[in-house]
Amino acid sequence: MVRDAARKFFAATECKAFEFACDIKGKIPIARGLARTNLTRHDLFTLCAELEGHPDNSAPASFGGFALVRGTEVQHFNVSPQLGFVLLIPNFQIATNEARRLLPSKISRTDAVRNIANAAAIATAFATRDYEKLRGCFVDYLHQPFRKKLVPFLEGTIRSAETAGALGAFLSGSGSVICAITMRNPRKIAGAMMRASRQKDAGIIITRADNEGAEILKSDIKNPTSRIP
Repeated sequence: MVRDAARKFFAATECKAFEFACDIKGKIPIARGLARTNLTRHDLFTLCAELEGHPDNSAPASFGGFALVRGTEVQHFNVSPQLGFVLLIPNFQIATNEARRLLPSKISRTDAVRNIANAAAIATAFATRDYEKLRGCFVDYLHQPFRKKLVPFLEGTIRSAETAGALGAFLSGSGSVICAITMRNPRKIAGAMMRASRQKDAGIIITRADNEGAEILKSDIKNPTSRIP
């Protein structure tokens, strides 16, 4: 993945390829779905979206905050630090392809309209920072009812998070992580989720949104032209 990204970078910038080293450090569990140039932040986003085949991850990673994407057109809104995200991380992974196979080939018009309405309400709540309006907006009709087969404690965990005060909770991507959003008492919500899931070896991360997105970091090595950490 890193090699592919590097090739794309050098080709797009017409920059002569140079050797580099990188360390990848992050708290985002896997499988649970620069050199100075003339590239803009949007250019980087576009390259990453092309590499992955969709903009779902590259938009928030590039711009930070809450990102709405239509094609390569991006709208970005900062997220208040008051908003907390509680992540329940089960001790098992889910392959995206496996999760996709569970989805039906056809959906009802009613279910589609319900999901579109919820998506519009979520976008409006983040755009206006009226986060209380998120309550009830995470009910899903298109993928969670089918993917809960892979995460059988999903519905109970969502209910317990909301009962404990969360604005809402949902399956993160194709799973297996379950995310709850809250304005208060994140530890109380985390405990409720752990008890409901009965996953004794599950992990919990309580975090906030990053509004900065991708950043250029200064190198601490002597020859930054040949190595990029």
